[in-house]
Amino acid sequence: MLKLIVPGQEFFDEVKQEFFSSKIVILDLEHSLVSLSKWESEFKKPFLSTGNRSTHEVYRYINHMILSKDIPENIMLLLTKENLDSINAYIESTESATTFGELPERKGKAETITSELIYYWMIAFNVPFECQYWHLNRLFSLIRVCNLKNSKPKKMGRRELALRNKELNERRRTELGSSG
Repeated sequence: MLKLIVPGQEFFDEVKQEFFSSKIVILDLEHSLVSLSKWESEFKKPFLSTGNRSTHEVYRYINHMILSKDIPENIMLLLTKENLDSINAYIESTESATTFGELPERKGKAETITSELIYYWMIAFNVPFECQYWHLNRLFSLIRVCNLKNSKPKKMGRRELALRNKELNERRRTELGSSG
């Protein structure tokens, strides 16, 4: 969860011809499958696609991320550049200690990922539904681990196997100080 402090700001009301201030607002945000699902429900298109999103669409996604209650209606107007940078960094964060090696090249057409597909993956791998509230990248890591653990190991080709054995033999010779 991202805790964000939106500073109070001073504005001028041209109708009343007077200055007024907004209060400091503390926002709790979560980049989760739930917020993704709400956004896709509103816009009827995949959020994770590579297409460009309008400023309005981005602000609506941030709005769907907000867990805090009783926030001002104009909260998006109060966000500072630093607030938006923090939100972007949070969304891009892995939120996990799990790392993966090089990705194998995918063949064929890339699948469009939507919230329903992610829910399908959760069901297929028996991931509990409370994980829909996790950071989305952490949920992706869990799904990927489930997929890797459930898949059959890829057999090595003869060339790969020979290369691996050669490297192992060279390392053992070095460790043992042997010549052969």
